[in-house]
Amino acid sequence: MKINMAELKQAKAKKTFKKKLLPKKKKIVLPKTKLKKKPLSKKKKVLCLKRSPQNPIIEPGGYAWESKATFNPSAIKVEDKIYLIYRAIGENDSSVLGYALSRDGFKINERLPYSVFKRHSSLEQKTEFPILNYSSGGGWNGGCEDPRLTLIGDTVYMIFTAFDGWGSLRLTLTSIKLEDLKKKRWNWESPVLISPPGEIHKNWVLFPEKIKGKYAILHSFYPKILIDYFTDLKELNGRKFIKSNNTRPVDETRSWDSWFRGIGPAPIKTKDGWLILYHAMDHKNPDRYRLGALLLDLKNPKKVLFRSQHPILEPEETYENYGHKWGVIYACGAVVKDKDLLVYYGGADKVVAVASVALKDLLTDLRSGGKEKIKLKNIK
Repeated sequence: MKINMAELKQAKAKKTFKKKLLPKKKKIVLPKTKLKKKPLSKKKKVLCLKRSPQNPIIEPGGYAWESKATFNPSAIKVEDKIYLIYRAIGENDSSVLGYALSRDGFKINERLPYSVFKRHSSLEQKTEFPILNYSSGGGWNGGCEDPRLTLIGDTVYMIFTAFDGWGSLRLTLTSIKLEDLKKKRWNWESPVLISPPGEIHKNWVLFPEKIKGKYAILHSFYPKILIDYFTDLKELNGRKFIKSNNTRPVDETRSWDSWFRGIGPAPIKTKDGWLILYHAMDHKNPDRYRLGALLLDLKNPKKVLFRSQHPILEPEETYENYGHKWGVIYACGAVVKDKDLLVYYGGADKVVAVASVALKDLLTDLRSGGKEKIKLKNIK
């Protein structure tokens, strides 16, 4: 290959020109710094009860007395067994109470083929009152509705709604010895009416221990917490009644629970306060019951410490929306087992279901919502 000397000289001249006239490129050295990564904003996870995959755990059976509906159960835990008393409706459209037992809290191990409590003849209305505009769960023929069980000492107390089917809907108290319940001897005390005649009341609960030496019945939450105290529950003898308030006004300061409907299971004592579960609605969407929680002060249960900022259970499953009343979850029973809170509820006024959550997590969630800012109005 021949080298063209003229081209070589020309190339060297261009290179020399660049070195002399063009400025040298300076190497930019960046200071060594650690770039801090901005943490990704995490959306707070909303705590909700976890439904059992075995739901519904009790459904209408092949017996005439519970062929149409089995729902709204109450519960107590004794020696690691959970005893359930649930409402049932049969062929005659009258509500009676059935019995079931669970060892793990989720699977039903025993269920009796007969009802264990019916409306007592002593509860028949003696005075004429107008026909009530009331129906619940399809039980147009009245009976015993929505039991709440409370174990104190060796006695199981039960508050339930007695409905005569047309003109009387009243809260009623009875009891049974724990040993009789365990051995399925249904020696219930004669029930006594504890709410006044001519009024509609529901959702009253008895605290599971005495407060300042007295029995305590919580019978209203909003617009004011109302609790009556008794040295002896025999003071409620069918002639003395608890005066309550059942107006349930809308609370515009709340959202999902702006229309409070009622207390659920009997209070549960925790280190942070009395745990109360309640059902409520958004008054702008009144067709859906939701479940919430609140904490009351242990020494002064008229004082609200914390309250749910969001529902902990909503009607989303098929069995909570297809029944006698769609969109309804209605809890009457709850127990603490193995550090978990197990909540028993009726779905769509037809079946029994259970959902659970770690009690510690629920209490933490309640506290993280901040102190209750709603001032309950006093009623004169």
